[in-house]
Amino acid sequence: MDTDFRKYFRAGIVHFMVFPDAADKKSLIETIKKIACDDYFEIIEITFMEDAGTRNQVRNLLESACIEAYFGAQPVLLGENLNLNDEDQSVREKSIEMIKKCIDQAYEIGAKGLSFLSGRYRQGKKQYAFDLLVDSTTSICEYARKKGLVIELEIFDYDVDKKCLIGPAFLAADFATAIRKNFDNFGLLVDLSHLPLVKESAAETIGRLKEFITHIHIGNCFISDKNSSLYGDKHVPFGTPGSENNVEQLAEFLQALLNAGIFDRESRLVVSFEVKPLKGQDPEAVIAGSKRVLNQAWLMVRQS
Repeated sequence: MDTDFRKYFRAGIVHFMVFPDAADKKSLIETIKKIACDDYFEIIEITFMEDAGTRNQVRNLLESACIEAYFGAQPVLLGENLNLNDEDQSVREKSIEMIKKCIDQAYEIGAKGLSFLSGRYRQGKKQYAFDLLVDSTTSICEYARKKGLVIELEIFDYDVDKKCLIGPAFLAADFATAIRKNFDNFGLLVDLSHLPLVKESAAETIGRLKEFITHIHIGNCFISDKNSSLYGDKHVPFGTPGSENNVEQLAEFLQALLNAGIFDRESRLVVSFEVKPLKGQDPEAVIAGSKRVLNQAWLMVRQS
């Protein structure tokens, strides 16, 4: 058995989730540096930075550390209450322009790709929302292609927390098929922490979406108690009491990816932790714990 997962995928981490309080320039640089100096990680995922000087400093830091960046636009869309499939054209246009601004930042810092999420939709208007999202994503992919960036739609829950259009695996497959007709710089981002929320198994989701998957997030969620402050898509650390994912579930997920042949690709897949410390928890301890969970889970994967 090969115990080194690096031959199969590149480990990454979502910076803005594990260091949620890193808002000012000093803490932003300090926390990005912590990840950049940890050779466990080949990938770091960052988000919007208003200050051009900060972006330049981050790019230089990442280049020095030989760590590759990806850009997450999800916090921008959620924070600004934007929606790429909104029935209001002005909201949709504003959302597209914001994503294009994020693409410009991603390009500026040397990121290889950008991920986003679909918006909410009205019951009975699913097909209309789907068509609007195809239209918006077409504009985004056209813009990103000029800058050499990959665009990735992250699949979220559709009836628990974020309540996004995409959504169920079958709808994600239909959407990816529609976009891939014209854009080879588009893919899907599947998140382990969202599988319990969409009530799908790893084998089911990955089996249906394997030809479109270009990026993976691994994390956890909490749905055992609707009255808990942790309920929903909070990305609680692995093994949080009452939560859904730990070593066994991660091993099952990695096994499904391996069985689907996704780890056989010439370009190694990005597999990033997306975990958020609970109140009072140290982010660096959560990072260390996450790495231990992945190390243990990989030992459980059958490679032949």
